[in-house]
Amino acid sequence: MKNTITLLLALLLLVSCNQSITEKDIAKLNGYWEIKKVVLKDGSDKDYKVNETIDFFEVKANKGYRQKVLPQLDGSYKTNNIKESISISNEDGSYFINYSTSYGKWKEEIIEVKDSTLILKNKDELEYNYKRYQPFSLK
Repeated sequence: MKNTITLLLALLLLVSCNQSITEKDIAKLNGYWEIKKVVLKDGSDKDYKVNETIDFFEVKANKGYRQKVLPQLDGSYKTNNIKESISISNEDGSYFINYSTSYGKWKEEIIEVKDSTLILKNKDELEYNYKRYQPFSLK
């Protein structure tokens, strides 16, 4: 009996700690994101200390685009003007970013999206951990 109660309490704690994403959270995707690390399928990490490019997301009404941009020392950004069309979908309570380009289509599950962190997971079980980009300027 004691073990059953302990198990139920542990499960309740685990479920309550699992933060689900809401429709309101999707707006937090907007802006500049810098990759921090990738968690590989075997659980090992690949850290990114310096990034030449960052990702810019713009989403309105669950549609928008993602674009790679190159931060400049004066605080501006350069881009090649290639935008990946995206749409946000909810499948069985999980949110996905659906990408579309002339080269293909794919999707990533939104594991977490907060003001300063973003975690996306692709079909190969790779988890991309982003942090909100903090611009710099030498002006």
